Amino acid sequence: MLSLLVTGKSGRMGQAVLQAAAAEPAVSVAATHDAGEDLPAAMAQAACVIDFSVHTFTQQLLAAALARGTHLVIGTTGHTDAERDAIRDAASHLPIVYASNYSVGVNTLFWLTRQAAGILGQDRFDIEVTEMHHRHKIDAPSGTARTLLDILNAATGTSYAADVTHGRVGNIGPRPPRQIGMHTLRGGDVVGDHTVLFAADGERVELTHKASSRLTFAAGSIRAAIWLTTKPPGLYDMQDVLGLK
Repeated sequence: MLSLLVTGKSGRMGQAVLQAAAAEPAVSVAATHDAGEDLPAAMAQAACVIDFSVHTFTQQLLAAALARGTHLVIGTTGHTDAERDAIRDAASHLPIVYASNYSVGVNTLFWLTRQAAGILGQDRFDIEVTEMHHRHKIDAPSGTARTLLDILNAATGTSYAADVTHGRVGNIGPRPPRQIGMHTLRGGDVVGDHTVLFAADGERVELTHKASSRLTFAAGSIRAAIWLTTKPPGLYDMQDVLGLK
């Protein structure tokens, strides 16, 4: 049985992970952790950590995991470039699953977006992305939306810095042909809605995923932790876990 450490135990996702772990007979929660508690002591009890806390905790988490060789499943979003670099560096010594979204449905959306962008392109189709989350979410756009943008950039030969625009206001003129629009909505208790829209003259294709429960993400992270038990050091994502690459 795989022993887990669940960090951010008091948060919404931490609670969901604990609930999902209780329903999975292949794992047991050996320890939990919240800010201010003894992380090395908690990590000494587990073979794998599932972390959905805050990005500023990641450096501390990596250091403790490297000291013990503990596997990591990281679902936290909003990392800085330096924090992402630290995750990549740690993955040369540890097996790590690092994903913006652990939902099977969302990862199917990632796959479909890649296929649609390759087929439709930007010669005729304009591309827009929208996402909505609850009022408490602190990063924008969401990590899932950013992954969608990375997929679209790779498929269309565009870049996030040069071609993605966040909302529009004022007398901005006609839409540039290579532009990808990104629109973030916040309000209520929305768990997570994401849509990729391809619009051309005479037709429109929309790919949408709507999450109604955090348990879908939590269950995916448990699946990732189990999958990681047989993997060598490296940086993986949920597409690897699901065999979609």
